[in-house]
Amino acid sequence: MLKDERKRFFLIVSVCTVVFLGIKLIGSTGTITHWIKAKAEIRRQEKQMEQYRREIEAMDKDINELKNNKDSLEKFAREQFHFAAPDEDVYLIKD
Repeated sequence: MLKDERKRFFLIVSVCTVVFLGIKLIGSTGTITHWIKAKAEIRRQEKQMEQYRREIEAMDKDINELKNNKDSLEKFAREQFHFAAPDEDVYLIKD
């Protein structure tokens, strides 16, 4: 009789422990689900940072080209700002 009561007690304690741990791990704050979401957000932001790094490198390359090459600067000014020499006419063609 005493053995059955001990088994029942340990079973109840075990079930309660498992339920408590389950609630703690799957609950709302400081949980595994929160960590997984945070890790996914970190991964997304790291990819975005890498994309921004590549864009910055491309822009730096373009800036250096514009600073060092007068022809590319003139071409950029003509294309982007529709600049022209005093004796030239500018025609804008829009799609």
